[in-house]
Amino acid sequence: MQRRELFSSLASSITGAKKQEKPLRPPYFSDESLFHNECNKCDAKCATVCEEDIIKISDDKTPYLAFSNSGCTYCDKCALACEFGVLKIEDKKLIGAVVTIDKKSCLSWGHTMCFSCKDPCLDKAIDFKAMFMPTINDNCTSCGFCIGRCPTDAIKIKVL
Repeated sequence: MQRRELFSSLASSITGAKKQEKPLRPPYFSDESLFHNECNKCDAKCATVCEEDIIKISDDKTPYLAFSNSGCTYCDKCALACEFGVLKIEDKKLIGAVVTIDKKSCLSWGHTMCFSCKDPCLDKAIDFKAMFMPTINDNCTSCGFCIGRCPTDAIKIKVL
């Protein structure tokens, strides 16, 4: 083992480096295996028709959602563009993820007035207690519009 590998190994164990997480998929599928069996035949039409530009294509040619700049409007265009039956309108559901707010890094939880997450939320899914302390309520559709807007990256999304 080289010295660099040793220090990388030690650093990852200290920082808690994450193992590869499941990708966040568009909300129009019923069978995860179809991504791996069918998407390699496609030219990524789902990504090209996405008006919000949140559908990205991974190295294995499967689509995933990236909420760094926008969120999902559930417009159905990706499902309509899918020619191989991976994404289908009849399989439409909420995005399979849970959105949370990290209180330690959230400005509002630190008593700095900030509504960066609340303003873009189309579903009124973020409640504030006395202008501070935001929480995610049951209206959340995991659309992701709040994620890229947070100046401290305090909003986290965990794939189910």
